[in-house]
Amino acid sequence: MKFDLSGKRALVTGSTKGIGRGAAAALLECGAEVIVTGRAQDDVDSAVQALGAGATGIAADLTQAEDCDRLAREAGRVDILVNNAGKFGGQDFFDASDADWDGYWATNVMSGVRLSRALIPAMAERGWGRVIFLSSESAINIPPDMIHYGVTKTAYLALSRGLAKRMAGTGVTVNAVLPGPTLSDGMTSGLDPAEGQSIEDAAAEFVKAKRPSSVIQRAASVEEVANMIAYVASPLSSATSGASLRVDGGVVDTI
Repeated sequence: MKFDLSGKRALVTGSTKGIGRGAAAALLECGAEVIVTGRAQDDVDSAVQALGAGATGIAADLTQAEDCDRLAREAGRVDILVNNAGKFGGQDFFDASDADWDGYWATNVMSGVRLSRALIPAMAERGWGRVIFLSSESAINIPPDMIHYGVTKTAYLALSRGLAKRMAGTGVTVNAVLPGPTLSDGMTSGLDPAEGQSIEDAAAEFVKAKRPSSVIQRAASVEEVANMIAYVASPLSSATSGASLRVDGGVVDTI
């Protein structure tokens, strides 16, 4: 079984590091051209150089409507849109201000809304497209110390399901991917391994302590999440739309 994306163009937001960069690498390996995005031009240039042939980059601040519009224009034809740009961080509900909520909403929700609104119609005209929203297990398993983050990820589930129904019969599928604890840059930067302890073992300790319902009892790798994204982006996923696809290691305790 091969995910063949030859001739397809993908836009992966927030792809200078972490899951976004892993997704960009996976799509490139499948033969797609990939547009990398990030806020800082230096970070975009560095990611493009590291990813190699087939990768190009556009720097944009996706909290700003005008930058979303510019990115959509400069990207040109996009067959696969991976709405991965996002931010997260712990903050007590009673300490989170309106400005904090607005910042999370602009990054984690409106960037995907704006780019989808700009790029999906052309996909429908061509009769083929893939739109993937990076949600999180936190969309269902709302963390009490990150309620604002969980709310934005739940919004992506509603957005992806509604858009899938809106695009019914067009050849454009819309899905959400829900990672759990993942060995991305964001997670590893917050870990403090004991002397001689690997980052993987430190992450496993975190999962067992903070997400004890995990079935795999460890953090997923970026590549494991990227594999799901590559499948959903491929022609082989043509009967999957409106789905919430968990790569959470079984953290969400439901059947």
